[in-house]
Amino acid sequence: MTDVLSLVFRTFVSQTKPQKEPAVRPPSAASSSVLLVGDRGVSSSLLLLAAVTAASEMGIRVAFFTQTQIQSLPETLRRCVPSLRPEGLKKTTFFYPRTLDQLLLHVASLHESPTPPALIVVDRLESFLRDPAGGSNAGLSVGEQSSAAHVSALLCDTASFLTQVLEKRGSGSAPCRIIASYLSEADANKDSEDLSVTDPVLDVLDRYFQVRCTLDRDRGYEAAAAAVQEVWHVYLSGRGIAEASSNKDWEEKHRAAQEWKLLILSDGVIEFNSV
Repeated sequence: MTDVLSLVFRTFVSQTKPQKEPAVRPPSAASSSVLLVGDRGVSSSLLLLAAVTAASEMGIRVAFFTQTQIQSLPETLRRCVPSLRPEGLKKTTFFYPRTLDQLLLHVASLHESPTPPALIVVDRLESFLRDPAGGSNAGLSVGEQSSAAHVSALLCDTASFLTQVLEKRGSGSAPCRIIASYLSEADANKDSEDLSVTDPVLDVLDRYFQVRCTLDRDRGYEAAAAAVQEVWHVYLSGRGIAEASSNKDWEEKHRAAQEWKLLILSDGVIEFNSV
């Protein structure tokens, strides 16, 4: 999945600042599942941008799961993708499950598609894990952890099966990738430089997703001096990144993380800078 994110970063790189290549180049086979952790609005925009870019530039089919109706691309994303081909967008199928059970049913049915996707996107995973009936914090947390493990295992199993299908067909789209966004309720209500470090649900998700992509807003001098609306640090880390360079020693592997900066300009257009 990081091959899709890397394509997004390079495609929409800032044209006003010299760029350098990242220190680590993660192969798709070693990092085909990514968990995007951070602000809901920015995460949703990045997921949609990744889906559209993958469908349009890579020519792969995308299954996009969200509870938010998407009638058309937001104007800001249209500006980001001026060369978007209509046939590319047609490769993205949107699903609108309202509950966890509906999400599980849709994902479990993907193998029945005559044109299986090579990218599965789940927007705001936390909205499917929350129990609408409420309950005690302890009981709710345990229930969310169980649900997180269930849906993550199904996503990984489905992606693995679809990878075999794509490889047998020789389509060149394999492997099937996964990207999902997640933000805990506690983190949604506070400003924190280190998101979700004590979230037990996130700990469960990290067991299944090979790479974590963390969004951290820059509220300091640099953001103000950049004359942009918002600046976000984008960190890629996790075992999928570490496995990208098998010839490095253990200590170097665990330092291997990519960092980019996501710039939201005054007109809403998104750009990226490598760090």
